[in-house]
Amino acid sequence: MQRILQPGEIEALDRTSLLRTRLPQPASLFAERAARLAQKAEGNPIGDYLRFLARLVRAQQQAAGKVQTSAPDPAQIARAQEHSMPLLPAASHIDPAWLGVLDELLAALDGAAELPQALQPTLQALRAMPADARDALARRTLMGLLAGPDDLAAAPIVMAALQVVFADRASRLQEADIPYTDPATICPVCGSAPAASVLRIGGREAGLRYLHCGTCCTEWHMVRVKCSHCESTKGVHYQGLQSEDGSLKDEVVLAETCDQCHSYRKLTNQEKDPLAEPLADDLASLLLDLLMADTPFARASMNPLLPMADAGDAPA
Repeated sequence: MQRILQPGEIEALDRTSLLRTRLPQPASLFAERAARLAQKAEGNPIGDYLRFLARLVRAQQQAAGKVQTSAPDPAQIARAQEHSMPLLPAASHIDPAWLGVLDELLAALDGAAELPQALQPTLQALRAMPADARDALARRTLMGLLAGPDDLAAAPIVMAALQVVFADRASRLQEADIPYTDPATICPVCGSAPAASVLRIGGREAGLRYLHCGTCCTEWHMVRVKCSHCESTKGVHYQGLQSEDGSLKDEVVLAETCDQCHSYRKLTNQEKDPLAEPLADDLASLLLDLLMADTPFARASMNPLLPMADAGDAPA
């Protein structure tokens, strides 16, 4: 079994050997996510929705094999590195290719047995929506400015199309292209907040904690026992669903809480389950979010495939 490194040990590692950024590999990324969603749907209170998402993510995998985006030019890379800013902030760098991906996802969902009947009007509205209205909806979705129930219903499908394009573009980068951002709690590629974090296993990643971007699916290293929202190293704790005897029911997904900013974000541990996938396991552990609703801690950022009407930044 791999041993999880403690913060002091991580910082003492040779910096040339530590994998600072994990750039997405779209084909395998979406295939693994779809499989995990289907697995976690069994016996889950939101199993029907997870099965629908598994179908949607399989459609993402198909679209990922066809989409073509371009990497940023050297001037953009140099500017981002000089100013410690994200390389391509998402809301202002939407590749037009996303419109074709959205049409492909809508076609893949047409008549799908997993599609909830309540989403049929949403799919029809997206099909009929002109390109400029789609782009405006994409920007609202990326900025977390969803306007009412129609936006909320459309957001998972819109984000699924955007993820394919942003993940493709991120996959064309080199690790040396990625800037060190300030703050370090946002994605260094697209500037989005992490949807969750994950303790990885295997090779150079063993025992390291990575934050997982919900938009471009890039992961970047952050030492453990540091709040992934405010970067405080004080008052970081872990909470999970408990059995009657007080033991944890599930050690794969825990809520990492911070006493400084009163936020929490899910932490997925691959040592407890090698098949754990940060976005899928975050969705499948909705009961933990319900538990956290009765605590002083607010969720730091939403899962892009399950937006909430009251989702927003955690208090600072």
